[in-house]
Amino acid sequence: MLINDPDTVTELHALYPRYEQALVTNDVDTLMNMFWASPYVARFGPSESLHGINEIEAFRKARSPVNLARTITRLEIVALGKDFASITVAFERDIGGQVKRGRQSQTWVRLPEGWRIVFAHVSLLP
Repeated sequence: MLINDPDTVTELHALYPRYEQALVTNDVDTLMNMFWASPYVARFGPSESLHGINEIEAFRKARSPVNLARTITRLEIVALGKDFASITVAFERDIGGQVKRGRQSQTWVRLPEGWRIVFAHVSLLP
């Protein structure tokens, strides 16, 4: 198996900042475009388990756009072949005057419409 094909990793390094910018600016349209538009996609967050694109979209639209900024402290991409990858992120956010550390993992797949997130997980560390 081809691990970390340089071209594939470069594609994802170029694509991820679009996701991050959309996340911290609450650009729901861009975020939704980056997820697989499928009932099989899932996103698990600190207080939610979302199954299917409709639940993810409803969550995104209802989320407050206030105080979404965060600092990425680590970003890792592991590409398995040319069409499958994981992106893991460690981050820090100011929540209520306290710096909270968190982690995020995403599974990306190259589909006919382009790279899409097929699974995502976000959690805050105690």
